[in-house]
Amino acid sequence: MIIIGILALLAGLVGLVGSVVPGLPGPPVSWVGMLLAFLAKGTDNAGDPMSSRLLIMWFIVMVVVSVMDYVIPSYFTKATGGSKWASRGTIVGLIVGLMVPPVGIILGGLAGAFLFEFIFADKGVWSSFKATLGAFMGFLCGTGVKLLASGMMMYHIAIFFH
Repeated sequence: MIIIGILALLAGLVGLVGSVVPGLPGPPVSWVGMLLAFLAKGTDNAGDPMSSRLLIMWFIVMVVVSVMDYVIPSYFTKATGGSKWASRGTIVGLIVGLMVPPVGIILGGLAGAFLFEFIFADKGVWSSFKATLGAFMGFLCGTGVKLLASGMMMYHIAIFFH
């Protein structure tokens, strides 16, 4: 059971990292950590095991957050007049920017959104700039929601593992 508990903690940590790094599914990995903590039959400070109700509740939260991660950036991009190219550029820029964290991630996301909107959507400088801000704000909001959910799941993993 100790090995399962350690795997649960590792999944929780990978989930936290995945909440920030594009391409890694943060909340689903964090939820797997919760599932492993549940299976390890860990207890909290009061000696109570994790309830299946808590596990199911966090499964629902994980699904909602995962869906929101696709909706939020798109909403922000469209609200600022951007196209799908700004969203795609943000993701490409973030991946390229991973080579120089954390500044590269931020600047890469901004540069990618701007260049993709300017070149591929054939928008002017000002329109591309507005779309860049929208795409980046959408990414930040989506990342914040994922980080919050994964952080709370990590909290539960840690509570039920000792």
